[in-house]
Amino acid sequence: MTVRFCTSRNQGRRCTRHLDHPGLHRHRTIMWADAAADPPRCSGSGAPGVPAATLPDGFPDGRALCPTCLRFVPLDEDGRLVEHDTSDPAESDSEAAQRRTWFNTHAD
Repeated sequence: MTVRFCTSRNQGRRCTRHLDHPGLHRHRTIMWADAAADPPRCSGSGAPGVPAATLPDGFPDGRALCPTCLRFVPLDEDGRLVEHDTSDPAESDSEAAQRRTWFNTHAD
């Protein structure tokens, strides 16, 4: 089973509490309310990108790794990351497992 974490961010810091937690968001000693959260749109949207290396099964299917939110995102016709949010609450357990495998295989 994949553990889902809160998607709130504050100045790029990701909340480290579980999804749908009560109360304030937290990253280490920094805490914030929803009113102080970053907008959901990733600031990496529109940045230049290149397709990421693939796993034997083809994952991530020609998508690029966003250096801001660390999600695999499609590229537009100009080779830029399409507009996307910093997290995908609908991400499947399979996608999360493949992303984890990719980072264990390709990340430095």
